[in-house]
Amino acid sequence: MTDLSVVIPVYNEEESLPLLWAELREVLDRLGLAFEVVFVDDGSRDRSAEIVRSFREADPRVRLVRLKANAGETAATDAGFKAARGRRVVVMDADLQNDPRDIPTLLSHLDHWDAATGWRVQRENGDNFVRRASSRIANRIRNWVSDEAIQDSGCTFRAFRRECLRGLVLYRGFHRFIPTLLQMRGYRVVEVPVSHRPRRFGRTKYSVLNRAFVAFVDLLVVRWMTARLLRYEVVEDVGGDFVRD
Repeated sequence: MTDLSVVIPVYNEEESLPLLWAELREVLDRLGLAFEVVFVDDGSRDRSAEIVRSFREADPRVRLVRLKANAGETAATDAGFKAARGRRVVVMDADLQNDPRDIPTLLSHLDHWDAATGWRVQRENGDNFVRRASSRIANRIRNWVSDEAIQDSGCTFRAFRRECLRGLVLYRGFHRFIPTLLQMRGYRVVEVPVSHRPRRFGRTKYSVLNRAFVAFVDLLVVRWMTARLLRYEVVEDVGGDFVRD
């Protein structure tokens, strides 16, 4: 089995992709692992898919998964998880704000944890004041509603043991809540400080207002799921050889 799969949702990132692949390949080669990089093209309207194909022609460790139409980041992430073949899985953005050099640190925590999620400690390096302030407010509301203590729920730079992703069901927008969904299923999740770099090309796919409203609605759904979660432990099963379908 492949040691590591890196899943990268892509939507109109033709300028970022060559720089990202050069950085990523250098970091992954140094790890000495059998790896694959799964670029998931989420219905891009630029040359993103063509660029990934050129990577594949030069290096068979690159894979391209193309969605028929733009379906959103959660769908692209889910498609990448389903395609991944590695014992460990990393998911990161394609816009160069995530630094591939943080991947070894995230992976090192999987020796003792089931998942490691990034925490952008120095966000002033990559975001303006409005985005930083809105993120702090969103995190406080999220933790108040969900009764958690996540420092950076918006960071989607994460590493997982493969078994965490088996049976994981995502809905639109739920890529933000993957750590919560894993904790609901009993997996151990740790937050790890990661770098956060300025966006070099294009602009963000989300505005502050649409992100805040949609995320709050999704949060209420997650809160309901947490409250309604079945919690029990079987202590005895006498004569349990027969399993009813």
